[in-house]
Amino acid sequence: MEESNTATQVGVGDFIVSALAVVLRHRKFLSRFVAAITVGCIVLALLLPKWYLATVSVFPAEDAQVPTSIEGLGLFTKAFSASKVLSSLSGNPDLDRYVVILKSSSVLSAVIQKFDLVHVYDITSYPMEKTAKELMSNSEFTIEPEGNLTVSVYDKSPQRAADMANFFVSELNRVNTELKVQNARGNRVFIEERYQKNLNDLASAEDSLKSFQKRTGVLALKEQTEASLKALTEFSAQIALKDVQTAILARTLSENHPLVQEARAEAQELRKKLDDMNNGVNYQQGEIKVLVPFNKFPDLASEYFRLYRDVEIQAKILQFLTPVYEQAKIEENRQTPSVLVLDKAGPPERKAKPKVSIFALVGFVVSTILGLFVVFLLDAVSRLKTKYPSTFVALSSAIQKDWFGLRMRRGEPRE
Repeated sequence: MEESNTATQVGVGDFIVSALAVVLRHRKFLSRFVAAITVGCIVLALLLPKWYLATVSVFPAEDAQVPTSIEGLGLFTKAFSASKVLSSLSGNPDLDRYVVILKSSSVLSAVIQKFDLVHVYDITSYPMEKTAKELMSNSEFTIEPEGNLTVSVYDKSPQRAADMANFFVSELNRVNTELKVQNARGNRVFIEERYQKNLNDLASAEDSLKSFQKRTGVLALKEQTEASLKALTEFSAQIALKDVQTAILARTLSENHPLVQEARAEAQELRKKLDDMNNGVNYQQGEIKVLVPFNKFPDLASEYFRLYRDVEIQAKILQFLTPVYEQAKIEENRQTPSVLVLDKAGPPERKAKPKVSIFALVGFVVSTILGLFVVFLLDAVSRLKTKYPSTFVALSSAIQKDWFGLRMRRGEPRE
């Protein structure tokens, strides 16, 4: 085992020494070849068109909060606050939506038409499709860890690169505002329909209550009930007092005495009034029905509270919908920007690509690998020629005849 390991180490060592010897023998060719390729790549980088990168940095604009003191909107504001807390835990969804808008065909088409990119990129076939792809390859939309969005654009003109980056932001604000207005318009139409229905329901409930009040005279049930109880007590007390007076007069005077007859008539009239109050009859035309008939009180109270409850419910709904409806109209007409520009794009002073250092590094690495392949191939051919001349001559003759199988002889069938 030790002998095999030693043999392997010797074999590896011999290979490294032989390879190093090959490199040293061809060092002039390698150095000149690598230098030529590397210099050629540098020259190519210098001759290629210069591309400039302009970048604009933006932050999402904060939506104006609805004052929580407005009754009816407090619940909406609390719900929005809770949703913002949840969204902050998983990132800002607005930035993802902004990136989608920036990559949309409407924004790309607007940029292409604004800067005539079909002619700038010199695209003839399928102009809009290929120009949009070229524009996307020259644009970068990045959500930074700090929470801002950067829009970067490559172009051969520094000024045009800056103008395109800034125009992307303006188109983002325009499209996002249109989408918000469209959504707000849908909300406003829905709330407006519910608001108008509530107005009709409230008017119907009020009309029903008014008809009930005209028909029964029950305007304020609680107050009228208290007044009725008070009147009942007074009438009952007066009747009892008049009965006592009649009895005293009848004992002291004769039954046919005018005073006794008068007292009995007064007592009878009081009892009739009490019956009328209990039954709710014999009201004069235009007379206000202040007292509630006690025998009809349960039915009147039930109907009154039902109608009054309907009016109160519709009034509460109206109280809730009115500020919501007004806010929906404000949202529909609001034209606030979606993003705020932190750093506006300006014409870059230095080119972004091609980078000479990258071209030089790639040229050096590729030329080194290719040069080593060439020198090792030449060394292998030289060894084959020296050690096996007959084999080398036969291979050379075969290669010259068919050029590695690429040359076709006349009359030879193709495989």
